[in-house]
Amino acid sequence: MHKFHEVTARLEQALSGISYENLDISDEVKEQVELVLAQFRRAKGRVDAPDVELYEDLLSVYKKSNDAAADPDVLRRLAEKLQLVGIAELTQELLALHEMVSASGGDPGETFEKMSSLLKKIKDFVQTENPNMDAPAREKNLPPSSSGQATTDGNHKTPVIPDDFRCPISLELMKDPVIVSTGQTYERSCIEKWLEQGHGTCPKTQQMLSSPALTPNYVLRSLISQWCEANGIEPPKRPCSRPSKTTSACSPAERTKIEILLCKLTSSNPEDQRMAAGEIRLLAKRNADNRVAIAEAGAIPLLVSLLSTPDSLTQEHAVTALLNLSICEDNKGSIISSGAVPGIVQVLKKGSMRARENAAATLFSLSVVDENKVTIGALGAIPPLVTLLSEGTQRGKKDAATALFNLCIYLGNKGKAVRAGVVPTLMRLLTEPGGGMVDEALAILAILANHPEGKSAIGAAEAVPLLVDIIGNGSPRNRENAAAVLVHLCAGDQQHLAEAQELGVMGPLVDLAQNGTDRGKRKAAQLLERMSRFVEQQKLAQAQAEAQAQLS
Repeated sequence: MHKFHEVTARLEQALSGISYENLDISDEVKEQVELVLAQFRRAKGRVDAPDVELYEDLLSVYKKSNDAAADPDVLRRLAEKLQLVGIAELTQELLALHEMVSASGGDPGETFEKMSSLLKKIKDFVQTENPNMDAPAREKNLPPSSSGQATTDGNHKTPVIPDDFRCPISLELMKDPVIVSTGQTYERSCIEKWLEQGHGTCPKTQQMLSSPALTPNYVLRSLISQWCEANGIEPPKRPCSRPSKTTSACSPAERTKIEILLCKLTSSNPEDQRMAAGEIRLLAKRNADNRVAIAEAGAIPLLVSLLSTPDSLTQEHAVTALLNLSICEDNKGSIISSGAVPGIVQVLKKGSMRARENAAATLFSLSVVDENKVTIGALGAIPPLVTLLSEGTQRGKKDAATALFNLCIYLGNKGKAVRAGVVPTLMRLLTEPGGGMVDEALAILAILANHPEGKSAIGAAEAVPLLVDIIGNGSPRNRENAAAVLVHLCAGDQQHLAEAQELGVMGPLVDLAQNGTDRGKRKAAQLLERMSRFVEQQKLAQAQAEAQAQLS
């Protein structure tokens, strides 16, 4: 035991002496090393002997594929040593894993998937060993009107549904969770009904939706299923999904009308083209059946060809019709394969302001498909989006911001955005009178800050005073994003650390660590750790200087 603590102390001392700023390593690596160092410091006072058997058992199960059977004896030891012998303990671990996935931006990654697989294997083993455990719960699903309070039925206690698993509209357990343009998640049927009633805002945040597109939240759906299984509840079944190729229920008369409009799209008469494009724009906005029927009739290539028309109103109708058609998931691929992106980018550069706004919204709608992020970025969409973000109307700025945020989720687009000058524009938006773009600007800065070019540009923009002010006075989400940006800026950079300290960031960070969002608390804790280390180094340097002065 003494030797173990001695090795721990030496490792902690060795890591503390490394000058990270002199090493050519990424911010992510530095952050991981700092987390390891923090663990070593906490380990100094521990008295538990290292459990080599536990480590080897975890490693053996962790390395196995999802379908590979694990040794029951190994699973039994893991369940006992990790104290995961009941549904309640397993549920708590699954919820913690869900919070980690949410903090990572919704991307589970290989590590989280393996952790999830490990928990599932332990859960399956525990339920196999105890077949009667929570048996009454497995015989029925949660009551749809459950309010989240634990209720009793005989000796069985209905588990509390985590808030993150409930639809903010119905307050029921979600079966088919989808993400709207503000980043909030809802049950598909509930948000679709909301949109069909003519609402254009996010029910939870009341922000205007830049697009009616709905993106399936596969990570949350998987976590809900695992939580249900862990609690002995039948996982919610998704409503019967549409066939892989959506078909329209339009009447023959409506289809005839659409065909007539398509003929006018190819007319040599500009007025016919303008009228037909405007009609198709309205039909595509009206309902899902129209969107499918219009695409089935072959309208998409014809609309794409009109993106280059010299008639500004026809051009606006065409790009807006494509925006409305892109709401249908099947149509997104057709629009991309029809070569629409270069035309949309051209409208974004040269069209009327309304056409530019709708072009940006179309790019956002198309970019919800991951491979489209690559295509759109490669075809030159990012510089004109940055221009619209800088000089557009309030609506245009929001359309550009949501498109840029989505595109910059793909790593290869982050450098393009920085080189297009997005950081100075975002910094200006943070200080604009009225503050109407603060949320969007901070969200984009937060995903650019972990990129080397993004970090450099944000640092050059002298962002620290503004970030410190937002951490102290911003909304919960803005404080979280400001702290996330500052974490990356201060990684290996004592100049930014000293500046933040002089500006009085310690008090707001302590408050954020106690009262912020979950992600905000983690970011604040990281910054406080770095600040404390920086202060200790300052005191040590001062003491050494004073000692040297006394000697001389």
